[in-house]
Amino acid sequence: MLDRKFILDNLTAVKANCQNRGLPGQLLAELDQLVEIESQRRAQLQLLEQLNRSANEISPKIGKAKDAAEREALKEEGRRLREEKQNAQAAHDELEQRAVAIQMQLPNMAHTAAPIGGDDHSNLEVGRGQHPPRQFAFKPLDHLQLGEKWGWIDFEGGARTTGAGFYFLKGELVLLDLALQQFAVNELFRRGYHPTITPDLAQDSILLGIGFMPRGPETQVYSIDGTSLSLIGTAEITLGGLYSGQILDESQLPLRLCGISHCYRTEAGAAGRASRGLYRVHQFTKVEMFAFTTPEQSDALHDELRQIECDLFDALEVPYRVVDTATGDLGGPAYRKWDLEAWMPGRGEAGEWGEVTSTSNCTDYQARRLNIRYKKSGEKGTHFVHTLNGTAIALSRGLIAVLENHQNADGSVTVPAALRSYLGRDRIGG
Repeated sequence: MLDRKFILDNLTAVKANCQNRGLPGQLLAELDQLVEIESQRRAQLQLLEQLNRSANEISPKIGKAKDAAEREALKEEGRRLREEKQNAQAAHDELEQRAVAIQMQLPNMAHTAAPIGGDDHSNLEVGRGQHPPRQFAFKPLDHLQLGEKWGWIDFEGGARTTGAGFYFLKGELVLLDLALQQFAVNELFRRGYHPTITPDLAQDSILLGIGFMPRGPETQVYSIDGTSLSLIGTAEITLGGLYSGQILDESQLPLRLCGISHCYRTEAGAAGRASRGLYRVHQFTKVEMFAFTTPEQSDALHDELRQIECDLFDALEVPYRVVDTATGDLGGPAYRKWDLEAWMPGRGEAGEWGEVTSTSNCTDYQARRLNIRYKKSGEKGTHFVHTLNGTAIALSRGLIAVLENHQNADGSVTVPAALRSYLGRDRIGG
């Protein structure tokens, strides 16, 4: 959430940011309403303070009244002031709620260097990994064909037990999935990220704080009827919520976390050839990075997260490119976001890039919504932390990248050297 004073002092820039992100014109109109609402709220606050002073002045006068008539008149005046205070407080609170409702809809400000554009077609490629796309001496299979060949992926069983978009992983692919998890977690632990296994559910207030819409027609989240709980779409939600309402000490920062969780997404409207198979599913496992920092630390930490993602996929010998995400594709909380897109030989007609990781610097946007602060030694008051997140491995897409890039002519898959100690073999299939 943007600071209200910042919004009002920088209204033109905030409007331009909303337009660059492709947000509806109605939100711009509501921004103009916010100016009037805040003016009215401040007027009510001044009235409330004045009524408080007047009420405080009445109390000692009652005890000093000359006679019963004066005392009763003062009491009546006190009752009138209390009623006016209640009315002023109610009016103030209603205006405050309206202002917060508008604030909650506004996205974070985007980095000035972020490409301006309405969707991912405006993303800007800024680099590539160590390994170029492989030139196959045979026609490569996609991951679904490989899975069918060896009985590794069962979407029909998933549909029977749960529904379309769910699946069973079987046989050696389970071992590869677990090897990817162990590889990612051990690499992050070695780099100072504290590993956690997070809950798969979170309070709707936490989802809202992180920037997800847990209910309503636009949600991509599964909610639990009769409760205020929803299934999480990423461990970013639970890791970010871990310190909601807390005050950290500056000496704890940066605080680096690694979260392992299942992720659940409705993926409404995501059908299509490019989304088939494991690329867009309703449930998958993910190893997530999350960090709490001071404002001065967050840019360097964002670069660190991006470099870790690159190092992981370089170690997996997967070709990828790094893209600077356009304003219309950032997501509400992100100030800047980098994506890694892996080359997937089985995607599209002749191979395509497909997103496998992203890392976002959310500055103090989530911290304001979740009220996460830090205290500097020897200083009064507190400051909002900055929060950052990054995907280490989303297992479903990580499996696609490894299977399709390391397949052999006979349909077997060579296990990348980085995973062999976890898997106990150098090849699966065959």
